[in-house]
Amino acid sequence: MYTTLLSVPQLLSLQTSGQPLMVFDCSFELMQPEAGDQQYLDTPVRADLDQHLSAPNAASDAASGGRHPLPSREAFANWLGSIGFDPSMQAVAYDRQGAVYAGRLWWMLKWLGHESVAVLDGGLQAWQAQGGAVSTGLDVPARVPSHFAVASPRAELITTQQVERQLGRPAQTLLDARGEPRFRGEVEPLDPIAGHIPGALNRPFGNNFGADGKFKPAATLRQEFDALLAGRDAASVVHHCGSGVSAIPNLIAMELAGLGRSALYAGSWSEWCSDPSRPMAQG
Repeated sequence: MYTTLLSVPQLLSLQTSGQPLMVFDCSFELMQPEAGDQQYLDTPVRADLDQHLSAPNAASDAASGGRHPLPSREAFANWLGSIGFDPSMQAVAYDRQGAVYAGRLWWMLKWLGHESVAVLDGGLQAWQAQGGAVSTGLDVPARVPSHFAVASPRAELITTQQVERQLGRPAQTLLDARGEPRFRGEVEPLDPIAGHIPGALNRPFGNNFGADGKFKPAATLRQEFDALLAGRDAASVVHHCGSGVSAIPNLIAMELAGLGRSALYAGSWSEWCSDPSRPMAQG
C-alpha cells in the first residue's frame, strides 16, 4: 500500500501486478479552468478541481467556504462510487502542476477515511521522462459503479471558527503556502483583499520540490521545516493558502519529513477575507 508518494517504476509495477488500482488525472489550469487537458497517462479517470473536487458554489452541504469549497464527504463518496472506485483499490493521483491538484484528491480521500492513496512523484513530466505511455483525448473505458462508504476521517479539516478561536495561541501554527508577494499583500490576483492571517508563517508550496519536479529528500524537508517552525510544535500546524488547494504539498512534505499529518484549513484566505471584520495583516 502506498500512502504518500510513489515513483514511476512503482506505478509501472502496480499496473502489471493485478492489484485493484485507479489512476486519477487531476491536471488543472487555475487561470483557465475551462481549458480541457488532452493528454493523459494510460486512460485514467479525470478528476477536475471544479467539477469533482469542489462543491458547486450554491451547494448547501459544502464542507468549507472559499473559492474552491469542499463538497460534503457524502457527495464526494457518491462520485467515487459512480466511477467504480471502491475501498479495495489503490488510488494514484498525478497532475502536471507540481502535485497541487493531485494533492487535493490525495487529501480528500484521506478525509473520507481511505488511506491507500499516493501522489505520483514528479507527475506527468516524470512519467513521460521515463518513457511512460500516454493517450490523448477524453475517451476512457466504461466503469461499473460501486459503493464507496464514508469512514472515519484520516485527515483533519479545520473551520474558520476554529482558526479564529485559536488565533495567536501556541496551540495553533498557521502555515500559508502562497507565494511571498501574495502573502505580504503586495499583489492579489484572485481574492478581493490582499494580505494574510495575522501570525501566519509563509512557505510557498514550490519550496518542497527539487529541480526535477519531485519532492525533496525527507532529510532536507525536515531541516527546512524545523528551521521554519523554530521550536513550534509540528502537531499545531494548520495549513492553508488561497483556497485550500496549493497548501497540500506543504502538508505532504511535512508527512514525508516525519512530522506527522497536520491539519488543513480548506477555506483558507479566500474564506477568511470574505468577512472584512476578521483581522488581517500585510508585510
